[in-house]
Amino acid sequence: MNKGKAISLQTKIIVLILAIIITIIMLLTGLFAKMEYEQTANNMGMLALQVANTVSLMPSLREAFKEDHPSETIQPLIEEIREDVGAEFIVIGNTDSIRYAHPDENKIGRRMMGEDNDRALLQGESYISEATGSLGPSLRGKSPIFNSSGEIIGVVSVGFLVDDLKEAAFNNMKRVLFVSTGAILFGVISGIFLARNIRKDILGLEPYEIASLYHERSAILYSVKEGIIAIDGKGIITMLNPAAKSILNIKEEVINTKIEKIVPGTTIYRVLETGQAEKNIDMMLGDRRVIVNRTPIMENDQVTGVVSSFRDKTEIDEMVNTLSEVKQYSEELRAQTHEFTNKLYVLSGLMQLGKYDEAVKLIQKESGSHEHMQKIVFEQIADSNLQAILLGKMAKASERKIHFKINADSSTEQLPSHITISFLITIIGNIIDNAFEATEGKTERIVSFFTTDIGRDIVFEVSDNGYGIEESDMERIFEKGFSTKAEQGRGYGLSLVAQTIRQLSGHLEIDQKANGGSVFTVFLPKEIKEDET
Repeated sequence: MNKGKAISLQTKIIVLILAIIITIIMLLTGLFAKMEYEQTANNMGMLALQVANTVSLMPSLREAFKEDHPSETIQPLIEEIREDVGAEFIVIGNTDSIRYAHPDENKIGRRMMGEDNDRALLQGESYISEATGSLGPSLRGKSPIFNSSGEIIGVVSVGFLVDDLKEAAFNNMKRVLFVSTGAILFGVISGIFLARNIRKDILGLEPYEIASLYHERSAILYSVKEGIIAIDGKGIITMLNPAAKSILNIKEEVINTKIEKIVPGTTIYRVLETGQAEKNIDMMLGDRRVIVNRTPIMENDQVTGVVSSFRDKTEIDEMVNTLSEVKQYSEELRAQTHEFTNKLYVLSGLMQLGKYDEAVKLIQKESGSHEHMQKIVFEQIADSNLQAILLGKMAKASERKIHFKINADSSTEQLPSHITISFLITIIGNIIDNAFEATEGKTERIVSFFTTDIGRDIVFEVSDNGYGIEESDMERIFEKGFSTKAEQGRGYGLSLVAQTIRQLSGHLEIDQKANGGSVFTVFLPKEIKEDET
């Protein structure tokens, strides 16, 4: 979102509150105006009818109808009454609707307008009507005038103009508008205070800034290789990134789950209690050794949760092991170079002494011993990483006087990209080294290697003529720290092998040879599913 065009939280709240208040005020005002107009009209109509009834019963009015010129007596009398009651007009007419009294004297003697006198003159009813007269639309009260004999002799019409009714209703609405203006001002002030209070709770950030931080947080959590778990003050998981799920081997959704259900025996509550961060703690999580860091979440000097990050120490061990193997290969190649340098000096001496036949025999012996295996390595094995590992092991075997054979049927194409050199060094390097050690004490030490990529799996097989593996040790040889040797710092090679093979979705088989020795066979799939990585 473009921050330059972003609308602030305060503006949004004020606009929302104003929209709600104005909408409600408009609806209520419209309803109130309708009710007010109807009520005012009803009151004015009743007042007009009451005045009409009262005037129609005046004896002086009845007597005036007997005169030759009734309007001379009726006009001043009615005008005085009209001014007293505040009516717009009081009109007196005879049975032919000819006016005897009217606010405009020039209209006296003319016929009454509106054509709404029939009910009074013909049926003798008193009623309220709305019609358009000479003064405009008006609300009228009509009442018949009776003589002493009970005969209808005329009609009284008392009226209030519709425009006057509207003006009276609007004057009453002014009070409502005044209160409405106060409500709007109160809403604006309340919106400002509410927005400030909310921003205080969200550390002064605007909504778009929070959204941006959320997206950045999600991207960071998904990109880092370290596992990250966050819990609240009750030990309930509030956040878990994909790396943590992978390390802990979690498949289902665990948000809002107690941490001890996912990590039994966890000591993370210690940070909740003490509020002290814990750095670089080496511990076991399931079957993996990890390095853990824990940081408390503080709010108002209170611990409200803990964020724990952890990285798989196995990866570090693999890296160290890979570097160690590379360094070892370098030293072995240096030793082999030194050995061949010595042999070159011998050849030089034989040539100087003229013993050419002996020199030729030495060359043929040295070239024949390596030519066959090097031909297999370079012509039948296409992967350069695997070639480098095998050449290093050939040099190491030569130095230790071990007969290291590469099966003539071995062949592989370029290995898949997910089988990296570090994985190869961990798997093949450790298994071959283990085979070398297994032959110690034998008069003739023989280790053989075979590989093929026929089918769906890539197969590596290493066999030796050692003493084999004790039945009691068979189930423990892949345990971290377990070793049949007494030296310290051993027992990690085969454990790393097993873990790496699992990581590549492969499997390992061990067979015991009848005449002594062991056969380790590794099967690695050429293709690996995304959810298995």
